Amino acid sequence: MTVHFHEEDLPAGVLAPGPVAVDTETMGLMTPRDRLCLLQISDGGGDEHLVRFSPDSDYAAPNLRAVLADPERLKLYHFARFDVAAIRYYLEVTAAPIYCTKIASKLIRTYTDRHGLKELVRELLGQDISKQQQSSDWGAPELSDAQKDYAASDVRFLHAMKAKLDVRLEREGRMGLAQACFDFLPTRAALDIAGWAEVDIFAHV
Repeated sequence: MTVHFHEEDLPAGVLAPGPVAVDTETMGLMTPRDRLCLLQISDGGGDEHLVRFSPDSDYAAPNLRAVLADPERLKLYHFARFDVAAIRYYLEVTAAPIYCTKIASKLIRTYTDRHGLKELVRELLGQDISKQQQSSDWGAPELSDAQKDYAASDVRFLHAMKAKLDVRLEREGRMGLAQACFDFLPTRAALDIAGWAEVDIFAHV
């Protein structure tokens, strides 16, 4: 297991074919205001790739964009709504098709309200991850080893978690519902960017 650190783009040919786990780190939670600082990606083979963007980045990243926009590659996220919006806003691609482990968890782990990545990894895979670096300065000129390891851990377990969650979705007859939710996420992200993040347009009032 190796964490690879890159500036501004992903090197060509470093990912195996197939699904990729994706996560982002930003300066905050408001996508148009809080710039994309780091994108993490893994093909599930044991290595994680971190791509850092500078404050004056043009986010050209042709290799990374090509992977994210590839309609033949499934993208695995935990809370895809946020990451898909950040990628759409800054990298200007729709990073789909999508699988979101948080949505899958909420559909089948109805016995709990704890759907964070840490809780999922512990229950499904029997491992512990640290979230100490979750709130840190991702725009700093130098990222610490602790920050890099935290960022890598956000994509390290998603392939294995998907396999576990799929078994339960099939068992409970909710795979079709989950897929419909995943398919809607690019639209949900577009609504967030356009200003409807806190408004339920499906509500009566």
